[in-house]
Amino acid sequence: MSRTDFTRYLPILDWGRRYDRTALTGDLIAAVIVTIMLIPQSLAYALLAGLPPEAGLYASIAPILLYAVFGTSRALAVGPVAVVSLMTAAAVGQVAEQGTAGYAVAALTLAVLSGGILLLLGVLRMGFIANFLSHPVISGFITASGILIAISQVKHILGVEASGHTLVEIGTSLLAGLPQTDMTTLAIGVAATGFLFWVRKGMKPALIRLGLGARPADIATKAGPVLAVIVTTLLVWGLDLSEQGVAIVGAVPQSLPPLTMPAFSPDLVSALLVPALLISVIGFVESISVAQTLAAKKRQRIDPNQELIGLGAANIGAGFTGGYPVTGGFARSVVNFDAGAETPAAGAFTALGLAIAALALTPLIFFLPKATLAATIIVAVLSLVDFGVLKRAWGYSKADFGAVAATIVLTLGFGVEIGVSAGVILSVLLHLWKTSRPHVAEVGLVPGTQHFRNILRHRVETDPAVLTIRIDESLYFANARFLEDYILNRVAEDRALRHVVLMCSAVNAIDLSALESLEALNERLGDLDIRLHLSEVKGPVTDRLTRTHFLDALTGEVFLSQYDAWASLTGGSQGPGPVPVAGR
Repeated sequence: MSRTDFTRYLPILDWGRRYDRTALTGDLIAAVIVTIMLIPQSLAYALLAGLPPEAGLYASIAPILLYAVFGTSRALAVGPVAVVSLMTAAAVGQVAEQGTAGYAVAALTLAVLSGGILLLLGVLRMGFIANFLSHPVISGFITASGILIAISQVKHILGVEASGHTLVEIGTSLLAGLPQTDMTTLAIGVAATGFLFWVRKGMKPALIRLGLGARPADIATKAGPVLAVIVTTLLVWGLDLSEQGVAIVGAVPQSLPPLTMPAFSPDLVSALLVPALLISVIGFVESISVAQTLAAKKRQRIDPNQELIGLGAANIGAGFTGGYPVTGGFARSVVNFDAGAETPAAGAFTALGLAIAALALTPLIFFLPKATLAATIIVAVLSLVDFGVLKRAWGYSKADFGAVAATIVLTLGFGVEIGVSAGVILSVLLHLWKTSRPHVAEVGLVPGTQHFRNILRHRVETDPAVLTIRIDESLYFANARFLEDYILNRVAEDRALRHVVLMCSAVNAIDLSALESLEALNERLGDLDIRLHLSEVKGPVTDRLTRTHFLDALTGEVFLSQYDAWASLTGGSQGPGPVPVAGR
């Protein structure tokens, strides 16, 4: 294996040899800020996943270190995120009861399966799968997931028991438990939620008005959730509120992530394989979109295939160190970027900070109320809710609106697994539907030029004996018959027509089904004494056609440009004529 191959699979060899003091300073500052932000987040997301709080810390240490070695983004912060935590709870909850050892083992197994899938996709260089999920559908899924996550955490704000994986189930359970609301817990939860909302919007301007500099004010704002954790923990401890019904985190092991062993029994693997695949796809799409957005701001390059390997390694690491599935988080990655992270070493320093927290600070969160963690989750996920996508989709494309609306409704009504599965299927079906009925235009010559435009949009010259059709899509099994029917219907009653020119400027590929349709079209037009011609065929398409008998049987010619076809078939000014095609 060459040095280039090592660098491609181990990006740390690339940025590591150029590492300097400036990068170190930026990475250390970013790590301090992100560590402060991650401590309450990690604990909260573990709660959301139905796991002990330390699982959130463990899932934020080894995975970050592994991503720093294998990942290509210099700002992406890997760890537990809200949507994947919810999907974990939904998947693992189907095979084990929350709070049992089997539940934790299943979460480990889910992480390793997800990591294995990502790793395999990366080795096979299938980073392009991110393109198969439409952004509106993903937005709809994340919006619905944000609502479900927020609603699922209300039980901790109220201090009641509630369960369910759909909006109706959770809502019904909450209403049933409403009479048992613990008022002290409610007061803590509401106060923490209100404070955290104010931190997001009002804390930084308030600190600046008090004379604090913009940079310190920004750091203090990022530390706002930690302040909520400290105050509410001291409150519960000082007033002995845990004895009065306030649910607390309790004892958290004071240790580094342990070595853990997932279970790979056939029954467990088969039950978790589909959820692992869905988590892998959603996690990768979320991660790569964040990574590419941040990389573009510094003109850096992200390799999707290597990202699959980096995220795969991170998840496998989580599975063997007491964690659960992870991916790149939007909020913490943006904070990492804004704080000045220069390389993935910022993540490694963050992992070191979290390791110190796991060793030294866990006894301090014994009295941390779960209501505060729930408030942290609610405030974080409500920023993901974007109903504006419905308005934008309605105004731009009714088909996209239908897909987004269906994804939201299915996720809320049937749970995240059904929702994300529907999102994937709808994305593919939407693509097939759009490309199965591509835009087809009859074009004519713009006077005084060699350009051809839609006869319905421009004043153009046409010839009754020549019909030029431009298809704005590659030809494949889903639209081949559509084009065939369109042309045959158009020529059926046109007695003067002698030539049909298929303008292929937008055709990037022709599959076997489309080739067979073109052969049938050529034959049927020939029976009508109409010749079929092609123009502006791209090189790769021509190369494939020359390996078939189609060009030999073609009743017409293959022209280099549409203007050449026009000049030749209408008797106008002569162009270079048809393109010589090998084998004809």
